[in-house]
Amino acid sequence: MQEPSKNLLRIALRTRRQNLPLSLVQEDSASIRDHLLSLERIRVACSVMLYLPARGEVDTWPLLDHFWARGSEILLPRCRDNSPGIMDVYAVTSREELGPGCFGLIEPRAQRALLVPAPQPEVIIVPALAFDRRGYRLGFGGGYYDRFLPTLGCAPLLVGPAYAFQVLESLPVEPWDRPVDMVVTPESTLHIPAEQ
Repeated sequence: MQEPSKNLLRIALRTRRQNLPLSLVQEDSASIRDHLLSLERIRVACSVMLYLPARGEVDTWPLLDHFWARGSEILLPRCRDNSPGIMDVYAVTSREELGPGCFGLIEPRAQRALLVPAPQPEVIIVPALAFDRRGYRLGFGGGYYDRFLPTLGCAPLLVGPAYAFQVLESLPVEPWDRPVDMVVTPESTLHIPAEQ
């Protein structure tokens, strides 16, 4: 399909994100968190699946602390050993249950955190290199979320946090792609219509 152009786009977006000044990452991440937590469905969710940031991604660590403080279940992904494209979900109750994982990520430590075979998150904060105005995302190329989302036996709110430059007019879409329900930037919240 358009895989070469998708890969070039990934390289350009990853480079731009990794070169963001730390002050901008902190400022924009704080604005995005404020927008997220202004939405009641997110703020009071009892079970939230997050990602932990790497290489300039929107910082989600304070969200982890917010939801722990209110007693919510925090779910985090862990790439499955020797199974490219497959991730498992763990319930994490403290930072002591985290450690170095695949691709330079901080992940749940399998021997410390609790594996959740059938997670039921109310909200999933979905990472991406870019989102378009229809809610489709450009991931990192491993297909982890593409494989994971269809396995869920629930209908969580899918939320994409993004810097302004990560919101594009349109992205190439594959038949298996699932759009997020909203994209949250430092400036605004883009709600995606259910029927497109």
